[in-house]
Amino acid sequence: MGRLRVLGWQVLSLAVLAAAWEGAVRAGILDPLFVPAPSAMARGLATLAPEAVPRLGDTLLKTVIGYALAVVLGVGTGLLLGSARALREVVMPYVVAVYGIPKVLILPWIALIFGIGLSTAVLNATLFAFFPIAVLVVGGVRDVDPVLITVATSMGATRWQIYRKVILPAVLPSVMVGMRVGIVFALLGVLLAEMFAGIRGMGYLMQRLAMAFNAPELFAATLLVSALSIGVVVCLEHLNRRLGRWR
Repeated sequence: MGRLRVLGWQVLSLAVLAAAWEGAVRAGILDPLFVPAPSAMARGLATLAPEAVPRLGDTLLKTVIGYALAVVLGVGTGLLLGSARALREVVMPYVVAVYGIPKVLILPWIALIFGIGLSTAVLNATLFAFFPIAVLVVGGVRDVDPVLITVATSMGATRWQIYRKVILPAVLPSVMVGMRVGIVFALLGVLLAEMFAGIRGMGYLMQRLAMAFNAPELFAATLLVSALSIGVVVCLEHLNRRLGRWR
């Protein structure tokens, strides 16, 4: 099936879903107080846009900073632990244990130490995104065929050449999967920080709308954040295809 035909079916399915949603609200099947109709969401989006767009940019900035830190730290840690067996056996149980702790439990402590502002949101985003990236990269390095490393070593390759020519191309899919997962976690970390300890950003705005019981604008804000997340993931998928040629 061609790409345009797939896109057409996707658009059509969304239109059918929106029409069914609108009809269910108008027929009284869904309570508009809790689940507003798409037309009400559109009006809410028009009203909310002047305030929401700058806040969305603020959230995106904090997400990008936290995500960049998580990628650098996560990929570096993953390569180090994946390559050094003794270090991996000692450290990985701690990494897995901390990874299993709900990060929302740590957020109050971050807010207590760093206060309300940019640093709390960025640190929370980094913390949320670091662990899935690191764990996936460790797994990718461990799955590299040892025969490839043995052949490269026998041909006189240096340690750096082995990393560049063998390990990095082999681990690239794991890195890209970690990056796609990490960006979603980074955005989640920023939104939670803004809801819990923020006075700016989309998280703070969504909490304020929820407390005011403003369902149409809350749904519109959720739609904006979802569109941002989907757009970033699609961009990373495009980058993955581009890097796949180098691999």
